[in-house]
Amino acid sequence: MTELQTGLVISHLGKGIAVELDNTIILCQTRRKLETLAAGDKVKVTIVAQGQGRIEELLPRHSLLARPNKGNKIRPVAANIDQVFVVFASEPFCDFLLIDQYLAICENHHINALLIYNKADLVASDTIENELATYLNLGYPLFRVSAIENTGIEQLQQALSHKISIFSGQSGVGKSSLTNTLIPDKDLKTNTVSAITKHGRHTTTAATLYHLPKSGDLIDSPGVAIFGLAGLSEQQLAQGYREFQPFIEQCKFNDCRHVKDKGCAVREAVEAGSISKTRYQRFLKLREKM
Repeated sequence: MTELQTGLVISHLGKGIAVELDNTIILCQTRRKLETLAAGDKVKVTIVAQGQGRIEELLPRHSLLARPNKGNKIRPVAANIDQVFVVFASEPFCDFLLIDQYLAICENHHINALLIYNKADLVASDTIENELATYLNLGYPLFRVSAIENTGIEQLQQALSHKISIFSGQSGVGKSSLTNTLIPDKDLKTNTVSAITKHGRHTTTAATLYHLPKSGDLIDSPGVAIFGLAGLSEQQLAQGYREFQPFIEQCKFNDCRHVKDKGCAVREAVEAGSISKTRYQRFLKLREKM
């Protein structure tokens, strides 16, 4: 019987999957019965020819991020993620609604969420600073970085070490610049992966896992909002707001929607100033969006 080897999924390449085995990347096909794989997945592989393999088994995941696909189906984006860095900047504009959406998803998936305020060389408005203070008070780590001025990069590298991380955020906030700063030979690595497909064309829409020079792995996933609210219930959205959690249990009714319900402890906490009014207003917007 052929011996099974454990490998790490690096990226999807057309119909094949790039898998790393002992520091070598090989192109694999999957058994039809297997569910859709994602970058970061650990798999069992059979070698079928030089540089080629077949994925026989998907090993258990400790986390999974997915995004909505055609026909309301969910497509896995990245697996076994330890932490999500939400990247934002004052330019093009700070989309706090999107930030809250990411944070709510991370809370529900039990994945650590950290914030990166990029382009920190630009002056931030009082509104932005007030929102940042709210996130810090909630216990979310915040990194102020500038890829242009190379500030805050060292602290970020330390936070990335020994973990599998992913950057998320709207387009234009500088995720690519940050990734290129952290992985100076990214193009070289991308070309290596492309060469495996034998036609040198790397699909940039696919999430790709890169090993960082100073330890740790970063999954680079192009696209705007890589994971949506699909799969979250209204109750889970409320639980995704960290500051709501102690008050939810005090609501008069178990099925409280925290909108205009009688005896809602969350709304009372907003009125008393214990919960940020702007965060609460964004919660209402996300509820409508669902």
